[in-house]
Amino acid sequence: MPGSRNAVCSYARWVARAKPGDYVIALGAASASLPLVGRHLEVLGGFAALGIGGRRYVSSIGARMARGLVRNAKEAFTPDVLTEALGGVVAAEQLAQPWPTHRDRAPFLKAAGQRRYVYRSSVRYGDRPGQLLDVWRSPETIQEPAPVLVFVPGGAWVFGRRELQGHALMAHLARRGWVCLSVQYGSSPRHRWPRQITDVKAAIAWARANAAKFGGDPNFVAVAGCSAGGHLATLAGLTNGDPQWQTDLPADADTSVDAVVSVYGLYDWHDRSTPERDRFLEFLERVVVQRSQARRPEVFRAASPMERVHSSAPPFLAIHGSDDGLIPVDEARSFVERLRSVSESPVCYIELPGVGHGFDLVDGTRTAPVVAAIGRFLHHVHQDQLHGRTTSAV
Repeated sequence: MPGSRNAVCSYARWVARAKPGDYVIALGAASASLPLVGRHLEVLGGFAALGIGGRRYVSSIGARMARGLVRNAKEAFTPDVLTEALGGVVAAEQLAQPWPTHRDRAPFLKAAGQRRYVYRSSVRYGDRPGQLLDVWRSPETIQEPAPVLVFVPGGAWVFGRRELQGHALMAHLARRGWVCLSVQYGSSPRHRWPRQITDVKAAIAWARANAAKFGGDPNFVAVAGCSAGGHLATLAGLTNGDPQWQTDLPADADTSVDAVVSVYGLYDWHDRSTPERDRFLEFLERVVVQRSQARRPEVFRAASPMERVHSSAPPFLAIHGSDDGLIPVDEARSFVERLRSVSESPVCYIELPGVGHGFDLVDGTRTAPVVAAIGRFLHHVHQDQLHGRTTSAV
């Protein structure tokens, strides 16, 4: 049995190379597969994987998010940043409207109350366990068909749950008549890459096919995400119809998106030219991809949005903090520059002075205007598409 011998040899090589932490990661993945209790243990396995494979990053996340709570007059957010970033794309009359400037509570403290906009919870978008989403929309009558946003939460590809992140944005859009779909996806170490992106693709295809049941417009589906979710949203937006990530979908499944919003997303899965980049790639190798980049460079290159830009990319909005210690702002700048050099669609970039990673969880004062900026950008893209449809019909 050649297949059995290859599997045994592969396992033997893994045992020979494995470090103590790798055994803990493998145990966490195995325990997540147990019946009944596995779905609860999966979260613990994710924490263990992040603590071992990404321990250098955990302290950085906490430190940077804590800094976001400290008000620094020199780094204060100003509405001019948003107005300038969206100028030339969003209509001037929209940008002339006041930006929210009031102090507000940390967004994670408001998340429970914002869930009143959850119209349906735990809706299945596929047959795999864990392929669930929440439908957000106003409880009042909306003007159908409403534009649709698929939101992809972050969590270092080891947490793909929908309970906390994105609430401020989805509540904002729901109040303005949108239908939002908050997606849960398979995460590592139980599910190695590319399960994360295949789930996101499946959710987008589901939105195209089923959004009308909830008042959504299947002809306008945007995607947004934060951190790892920003990476997944960006990758989905740049790889419409990529067969390697749609093997479980019908041949006619539509995974295209009409706009992409990436908030402190990650764009490079290939470069390891610095010690920090090398540590990040080691985390991907051990926990997420569970393959060596040296042996399978094509897997890492294909998953790198920096390598996937093209002229037919959809309208794009990238948002990043200048003080992001987890995903350096230079990475976002480089990606935006490369995308702008080839894309025929608008590419907007908002760089927030003095802002770190995860600001949308802890800094309400800055989150409110950023959410408003995303809303105005998406509104513009939607209206532009509607105008194009009308013109084509004449």
